[in-house]
Amino acid sequence: MRSVAWLLAIPLLAAAQAPRLRAVRASGEAVVTAKPDRARIDIGVVTEAPTAEEAAAKNAELSAAVIEKYKPLVGEAGTLQTVNYSLAPNYSYEPNESPKIRGYRASNTVEVTIDDVSKVGKVIDAAAQAGSNQIQSIRFELKDDSELRRKALEMAAKRARANAEAIAAALGVRVIGLAEAESGEAAPRPVMMAAPMAMMKAETPVQVGQIEVQATVTVALEVEK
Repeated sequence: MRSVAWLLAIPLLAAAQAPRLRAVRASGEAVVTAKPDRARIDIGVVTEAPTAEEAAAKNAELSAAVIEKYKPLVGEAGTLQTVNYSLAPNYSYEPNESPKIRGYRASNTVEVTIDDVSKVGKVIDAAAQAGSNQIQSIRFELKDDSELRRKALEMAAKRARANAEAIAAALGVRVIGLAEAESGEAAPRPVMMAAPMAMMKAETPVQVGQIEVQATVTVALEVEK
C-alpha cells in the first residue's frame, strides 16, 4: 500500500511545483463606420374582397403592376423576391355572437434589393404610384463588410493591449508576453428605417445614415515582477 500511495503522490507533487502563470487581463472596444452601399425595401400590396378568389386575383394583378413599375429602377444589380404571402378571412365580431367572415384579405410582400442607395426614394415612389399600399421597412447594409470587421477587430485589439499594459504598469509588473486573446463577434448593424405610406411624397427623402461595426477584444498579458 505504501508503494501505491507513493506513486499517487508523484503527479500531485509535480502539479504543485508547476510554475503559476501571472497575467493581466483587459478588454478593448472599437466602432468603425462606413456608408452603406446596399438597400433592402419591403414593399407590400394588400387587397380585400368578398371572396378569397377575388382578393387573390386583385392582389396578383396589383402586385404585377407594382413589380413592373420598379423593375427598371432596380436594374441588373438588384433583385426582387417575394418574402411573404398570406390569404386569410376578415372577421366581424358582435357581442354574444360567433365571429362571422365578412370578406378576405390578401397580402403580398416583395423584398427589393438595390445596390444604388440613391434610388431608394425613387423605388418607394414608383411602388406607391403603381398601387403598393404598404412599405414595411428599409434596411441599409454593406455588400462586403469583411474590411470593416477587420479594422474594428484591429482597433479593439490594440486598445485591449494598451489597457492591459496600463494596468501592468500601475501594478509595477513587467509584460513579458501574450498569454491569450479572444474576440467577441464583430458584426455590422444595419441601419433600419420605418417607412409609413402616409408620409410618402414624391420624391420621398431618405436619409441613409452610417453602418456601424462594433468589436470587442479581450487579452491576457503574461507578466512578472
